[in-house]
Amino acid sequence: MKLYVVPTPVGNLEDMTFRAIRILKEADLILAEDTRTSSFLLKHFDIKTPMHSHHKFNEHKTVDSVVQRIKGGQMVALISDAGTPAISDPGFLVVRQCVENDIEVECLPGATAFVPALVASGLPNDRFCFEGFLPQKKGRQTKINNLKNENRTMIFYESPFRLIKTLTQFAEAFGTERKAVVAREISKIHEETRRGTLTELIEHFNQHPPKGEIVVIVAGLEE
Repeated sequence: MKLYVVPTPVGNLEDMTFRAIRILKEADLILAEDTRTSSFLLKHFDIKTPMHSHHKFNEHKTVDSVVQRIKGGQMVALISDAGTPAISDPGFLVVRQCVENDIEVECLPGATAFVPALVASGLPNDRFCFEGFLPQKKGRQTKINNLKNENRTMIFYESPFRLIKTLTQFAEAFGTERKAVVAREISKIHEETRRGTLTELIEHFNQHPPKGEIVVIVAGLEE
């Protein structure tokens, strides 16, 4: 058997693919980042497959048992709360363990928040670097400083509570006139894409405190 990595919608449930629904129904077990969150998704699509919790706090302990289940003939599917597992979500460890044990891993195409944010940003997307979440404390400023000379479009995930701090640190490191985009609540009712310089974005979100899931796109250094 194999491990299926199954993307789930980042917002609108209509973004779920027919194939993803079929795989989740056919699986013997679903590994879910948060079984409470995923239970709503499974109920919506009438998926009755058993779930086990698989998150960053227990994945080191559970990967071996997952491998043994698959070797024993079970079909296992991995999902996260939203988007594609292992992209700033749990999943890498179990995928690596399966690969090292010669277990086939198949990742279905599907939702990942940074792709629509990047495409809709209007910034160059032929070359880009995905940085995910910045360190909250230790190493944060060093990481930002190391990106000063990055000429590719840069992509970050951020919490609404740290957005102003992050944009301010970017302005200090990259310059206040650097173009950037904040994409918020992608595919949800209150979806918003705000474009401008870092200064303009800081002013806007100081006046309109952000909510929801956020992707920040920053233009690279012009050569």
